[in-house]
Amino acid sequence: MHDIKFNQTALSFEESSLLFSIQHGNAIWKWDATYKPRLIAGEQTVYFHDAASITHSQWKTGVGEGIISHYQGFQLDGADLSLAFETVTWIEYATEDVHFEWIPLTESSIPVSEIYWPGYMEFEKESDRWYTLLNIQQGLLIPNTWETALDKLPFDGMMCTAGSYMPWFGQVKEKDGYLAICEQPWDAAYYAEHPAKGPYTHTGIKWLPSLGRMNSRRTMRYSFLTDCDYNDICKHYRTYVKEQGTFCSLKEKAAKAPVHKLVGASFIHKGIKTKVMPDSRFFDPKQPDKNNHVYSFEKRTGEIHHFYKDLGLKKLYLHLDGWAEPGYDNQHPDYLPACEEAGGWEKMKELADTMHGYGYSFGIHDQYRDYYRRARTFDQNFAAQKPDGTLTEHANWAGGPQTYLCATQAPYYVKRNFTEIEKNGVELDCAYLDVFTCNEPDECDHPWHRINRKECLDYRSLCFEYLLSKGILPSSEEVTDWSVKSLVFCHYAPYSFMMHEPGADRQGIPVPLFNLVYHDCLIIPWMMEKYEKEDFMLYALLNGGAPYFIRDGAYENIDGSFGGHQTLSEEEMAARCSVVASLHERVAMCEMLSHELIDGDPFRQRTVFSDGTTVEVDLLHGTYVLSV
Repeated sequence: MHDIKFNQTALSFEESSLLFSIQHGNAIWKWDATYKPRLIAGEQTVYFHDAASITHSQWKTGVGEGIISHYQGFQLDGADLSLAFETVTWIEYATEDVHFEWIPLTESSIPVSEIYWPGYMEFEKESDRWYTLLNIQQGLLIPNTWETALDKLPFDGMMCTAGSYMPWFGQVKEKDGYLAICEQPWDAAYYAEHPAKGPYTHTGIKWLPSLGRMNSRRTMRYSFLTDCDYNDICKHYRTYVKEQGTFCSLKEKAAKAPVHKLVGASFIHKGIKTKVMPDSRFFDPKQPDKNNHVYSFEKRTGEIHHFYKDLGLKKLYLHLDGWAEPGYDNQHPDYLPACEEAGGWEKMKELADTMHGYGYSFGIHDQYRDYYRRARTFDQNFAAQKPDGTLTEHANWAGGPQTYLCATQAPYYVKRNFTEIEKNGVELDCAYLDVFTCNEPDECDHPWHRINRKECLDYRSLCFEYLLSKGILPSSEEVTDWSVKSLVFCHYAPYSFMMHEPGADRQGIPVPLFNLVYHDCLIIPWMMEKYEKEDFMLYALLNGGAPYFIRDGAYENIDGSFGGHQTLSEEEMAARCSVVASLHERVAMCEMLSHELIDGDPFRQRTVFSDGTTVEVDLLHGTYVLSV
């Protein structure tokens, strides 16, 4: 047994089991006895304790102290893996954070695909005051007693995706908790297990190779808190991202671009041209009219006149899908010119000019990841190539067969296309670059443009920064921690239950973890559908977000576009949007100070913003109270 103690934190390590426990104050956090440190080589599991040589010694530097372990001499089916690595677990003097570092020394002769270390915490008690926090989209709180089992995680738990808006997870028992931050999230995923009715939730980290190699240090930082709840954990992380330089408020972004255009605006999502190719999974041979249709730019211009003159909507943002000749989700990144059948550049410009005449904002859907084989300049030499030389191939979307464009090429295409749009006199206020903040980062092993996942995210950020430099507010599908410095708004950042069929069992209690950290950094529009037993408008108010006046989904029954909601008149929706937009005007640039379940009731919730605004909602009765 090795014991290290500093101030209120004590670290213990048992050599026989390779398990750690941490005591902070009066709380003890132990790795679960069922956990075994391991990695996957080829398709076989290799346990740390199978190393022929294992040594442990004290680690001490000027900033902290702990335990270093050395592992080498692994064999698989009688063959030497030539694998050696070290782990360092130490307490930082300044913060009392506990750092877990995995350090490669030599690579395995058989590629390592996953490393499961550090371990998951022992967390078994039949109590709803013991809960786990997961950053599945806006945020999820899973009490140990929650009746519904946790399903497969979105994107298999990969960080930097909709499955993990922020690269951390946490747990709270009574009033003691921890925050576990992944410091290389682009090469990591998390896993979580919660059986029906618990009485536990296990969650931990899984490290992934970069370009087929596990050759860099991987680190987790655990912060232990006392007398805390999920608000305190979020605020601790908010302090961390400010220290890391990744925090950037809307007020700071307003110095680069006209952020005010979207503050207090109602959002409209409509399209122009749909063309579903016969080899797309969405093609419906039985309903040909469903596959292809065109709405003219003039039709959309007429709707804008109506919204302003007849409904009196004073501040709108139009997100326009399928505005180019190929049609929605077709032939990217070779998407120009403006759809000829709909009126071409002339009528598209007229639409934009009409909107600006009313003080409205205009933006377009665009795409620089999906690389369609029907694109005019398609060249698979510029696709994201896997280490084994293959490409990702599928035909999920309307445009049919595609792979992924290497992110190194995306900034070139963004500049090319937006320069052409500008030449044709179409003034854009905003632009939506699809999937960048929803899907996982790519890596590319083509020798002309080799990049790892971290570099992929950097190239995606360059696309957002280019738009900002042109005064165009950048958007993407969802929100993620890595994009906060550059992104101004998004398509949505919903609770996970909103992405499932209405009435489906929920896997936990939705809580705004992301907004507790980043509310004053991004503008998030919220769904406004009203169902028989639930009104999504209440979540828009609770989160101080912008409202969707119209949200026409590009595809049925995915991305939160489900039927079954009440049909409201335009006048009713305009009135509802006015309430939400007025609140957004007030609190868009304010920090969300706190969120609570009133008296522990998940149907009664309250948020407080830094200007003193308080929002209370009763989800069961469909009521709300706003106060300052």
